[in-house]
Amino acid sequence: MISLFGSNVSEKELSQIKDCFDRQWLGVGPKTTEFEKRLATKISAPSVCFVNSGSNALMLALKILNLPEGSEVILPSFTWIACANAIKLNRLKPVFCDVDLRSGNVRPQDVESKISKKTSAIMVVHYAGKPVDMDGVMAFGLPVLEDAAHAIDSYYKGKHCGNIGHAGIYSFDAVKNITTGEGGAVVARQADQMKKSFHLRYCGIAKSGFEASTTKNRWWEYDITDFFPKLLNSDMAAAMGLAQLDRLEEFQTHRKKIWDTYTNVFEKESWASDWIITPAQPEAHEKHSYFTYLLRFKSGSRDALAKYLFENGVYTSLRYHPLHLSKIFESTDVRLENSEILNETALNIPLHHRMTEADVDKVISTIKSFREKHI
Repeated sequence: MISLFGSNVSEKELSQIKDCFDRQWLGVGPKTTEFEKRLATKISAPSVCFVNSGSNALMLALKILNLPEGSEVILPSFTWIACANAIKLNRLKPVFCDVDLRSGNVRPQDVESKISKKTSAIMVVHYAGKPVDMDGVMAFGLPVLEDAAHAIDSYYKGKHCGNIGHAGIYSFDAVKNITTGEGGAVVARQADQMKKSFHLRYCGIAKSGFEASTTKNRWWEYDITDFFPKLLNSDMAAAMGLAQLDRLEEFQTHRKKIWDTYTNVFEKESWASDWIITPAQPEAHEKHSYFTYLLRFKSGSRDALAKYLFENGVYTSLRYHPLHLSKIFESTDVRLENSEILNETALNIPLHHRMTEADVDKVISTIKSFREKHI
């Protein structure tokens, strides 16, 4: 079965992890600090806070923005549940907006239609790694949180996605462009917000005993700055991240090649071009991360195609089921036209840096076979 997502790990990652074993230092330590510094340099940020998941990074990023309890945060409905969870867990109210059909991204007009006196922030998601129109969203003058889980190598007008708004997050789980097994990171514009993120990730403790031992007596006594769960990651995860950062350019070159192959076939081949709608391409002022490839299909054939692909060894899915359609949010009377169109017509096909040319050819030929047999 050709997987929808996938990672690529090697002896380079094992070598970094072995160094943790040799040092007998597995938890937060020198590798974590090195990974945070390397990542901060990449995204041109003063500092980065490494945590145990992208989902928890969202929760932490919202916490450090210090938004009024009960206020509203606008976010796309077409996104992962962790975005809305983070809002709810911070005692805020999610307000879902629509997205563009070809990019899956929120547009300024989508956001503007949902702004009210209760709005305290906007959460944007750089879907598939294509940058959101950040100038348009920032123009509303509200705090903006960027979910750059798909966008580790995405740029908007020369600025790294995730480090344009007031705060941002990244994800390094097993299916992302680079992985630490599980992991995420937080970045924020203000130094005091970053300082708070480091305190909060360790159960709200200002300094660990080890850190405090160099500056005071009775270092085992600590100050608690806030009530918060433990979000620490490990040096083993950071070690893997260091090796993955070294290989990012290699991974991105491979991903772009697959993306371009798909686009050339689905936009130019006659059997595909009148049936398939391809995702939006990056504009001149953008750099894309090519995390996933979202197709739309005409003639109501999406579900049958997904089943046919699965039966023939190609796994697909839809990322994501629109959140406003989930009963738990009590917003099922809301209509978001484009998100609902995507829910019925769109399908993510395999794209990752472990795929071979034969894998890519099989994905294309199987889609073509379905077209010839069923449409």
